[in-house]
Amino acid sequence: MRRLSRLVAYCLPYEFEDSIVALSDAKLLVPEDWAGLETSRRIYRLLRTGSGSPALARMLSPRRHAREAPEGDLFIAVLNDTWDAYVLSTMRGWRERHTHAACFVSEAWAHLMPPDYLLELLQPFDEIFVGTHHVADALQTRIGRPCSYLPLASDVLRFAPTVPPSARCIDVCNIGRRSALTHEALLQYADQTRSLYYYDTAIASGHGRSFQVEDARQHRLLLASLLKRSRYFIANRARINDPVYSSRVHEISGRFFEGAAAGTVMLGMPADSANYRVQFSWPDAVVELPFDCPDIGQRIAELDQDRSRLARIRRDNVMNSARRHDWSHRLRSIFDRFGLAPTDAMLMREQALEKLALAAENGELELAG
Repeated sequence: MRRLSRLVAYCLPYEFEDSIVALSDAKLLVPEDWAGLETSRRIYRLLRTGSGSPALARMLSPRRHAREAPEGDLFIAVLNDTWDAYVLSTMRGWRERHTHAACFVSEAWAHLMPPDYLLELLQPFDEIFVGTHHVADALQTRIGRPCSYLPLASDVLRFAPTVPPSARCIDVCNIGRRSALTHEALLQYADQTRSLYYYDTAIASGHGRSFQVEDARQHRLLLASLLKRSRYFIANRARINDPVYSSRVHEISGRFFEGAAAGTVMLGMPADSANYRVQFSWPDAVVELPFDCPDIGQRIAELDQDRSRLARIRRDNVMNSARRHDWSHRLRSIFDRFGLAPTDAMLMREQALEKLALAAENGELELAG
């Protein structure tokens, strides 16, 4: 979807795509004709709902944008959400030409499921993996195919602190959804202490602070460069400032995987769920602070007094990220599901990640800010 949907939040699953390509012999298939795809989808919906026949709708819908899928052992579709399912129509014969087929849906919410004419397009997959925990069972019921939770992740080697270390010259990084109260307190903190507070200045869109990016890879490089130079990083559970989402279920946002890999000290409200406690099972993975935190400057000053605690947090965050939360771990999970042997590139990646983990664990990696 990277040339059809350019929202900044989608750069995370696009990074997964890049990792799949780098770690295997995969070919990245990227649809480009948004206007043709939308026209075809609308006609397909009318034909599907009017005739009741998916086969007839597929046969009669214009598909000028479609091309022949290459052959392979495994077809992986990476979707930003379940509403993107119609993009599969851009590939002819994708299921017949692959031994196995998996779909990764980065984000889905049970109360925002698309209509059946879109969800049924996911039925040819052997398994659907989804990056939001609460929705797996609901998706499985609706689609009638195995659905399981696959946590988000990050390119840990990209986000990890550099050797020799870069100075953590950014005192606090606060991007994306934010509390106006906490933001104002951090502005005052930065002014009073002459600290560097990095934050978004883009105009908010909806309840978030969303914008479009020209190149997903460049954005991830920039984000990684910022975080590995940040002492503190504000990280909250997914959709925290939108009660329609966050009051029903608590999901883990991508911020946790990014901030941990970079060795930041994360401040905020984690997901209050058993799943969060499994994925981030080490102490102080996120130092809990209220979403609205008018005294955040004082909290930071208190944390700054405990240098050993800060060093432990940074060490544990990098070490656990390297061993558990790289995109290669997610690809390995998909390979294991289908009994596929890891590629040489995957094994080399795992060795590099373990080397990073051991360096953090043994104090060989300078992490302190």
